[in-house]
Amino acid sequence: MKQLILVICTLTLLAVSNAGYGQSTIDSTAIYVVEKNDGSEYVGKIMHSDAREVLIVTPDLGEMVIPKHEIKSIRLSSDTEVTKDGKIKQKELFASRYFITANALPSNKGDSYVLFNYWGPDFEFCVKNNLTVGLMTSWVAMPILGTVKYSMPLSDNVHAAVGTILGTGSWVEPSFGIAVPFAALTLGDKNFNINIAAGYGTVFTKSESHGQSLLSFAGYKKVSDKISIVFDSFIMPNIKTTENSYDGFGNLVTTENTNSVMLLVPGIRWQTSRNSAFQMGFSAISANGKFAPVPIPFVQWFRKL
Repeated sequence: MKQLILVICTLTLLAVSNAGYGQSTIDSTAIYVVEKNDGSEYVGKIMHSDAREVLIVTPDLGEMVIPKHEIKSIRLSSDTEVTKDGKIKQKELFASRYFITANALPSNKGDSYVLFNYWGPDFEFCVKNNLTVGLMTSWVAMPILGTVKYSMPLSDNVHAAVGTILGTGSWVEPSFGIAVPFAALTLGDKNFNINIAAGYGTVFTKSESHGQSLLSFAGYKKVSDKISIVFDSFIMPNIKTTENSYDGFGNLVTTENTNSVMLLVPGIRWQTSRNSAFQMGFSAISANGKFAPVPIPFVQWFRKL
């Protein structure tokens, strides 16, 4: 009897072991995307898969054995992420952003990133499809700005968005505040788009407030697998200024003028990897019909969160 029980236990252990390490159900004719824990991805046909490792045949590297504990996910590929020759397409995660402004292109839940600037970081979180919230600040946490943007597809290549920016002077001047409601209209897709945005910015303190209409024209064009051309602008169209002068009798004369001030930023973006990008732009300011270059370039680094 004891021998019979021992045989049954042994067979049971062997069955469990084979179930745990046997080959899983994989279609050897299908194309899969294997994503590792470090974010790297490999595309190809999976020839073998068990609890310990995966054998995948890739177009570039040939046969690869990847330990199972290093794999984050395995999924069937789609036309949107794999080229006809079986290579991973560069994911245009950052195509909704220019240097300063953002467009209305759709975003998917989880497409979150951080944009590093000279002055500080800008965190953007896609909490659900087409809805992003963000936090911008300087390296000394002054000011602190929160953003909300909701995108709405009007057709395949036309998108609209509404949002707002709310901020405070934080620990330096908590009574100082900023509010910028805005709307955007984007024509195109994540490879080529043109964006028009308009808003109204208000700066306020305990005793007073000032408002100013704002405009922006921007665009993005992908010219190769890694290189894109980016253009951004920030326009204040109706700034009122006063100018003091004296007439021929020595009397003070105050003249009120209305001018436009524009910040123009053309530049280039380099997609350094699927989850990061670097961009640089050289800006100029236009005021009273005169252009003046800004000596310090825009240098920014995107990184997926």
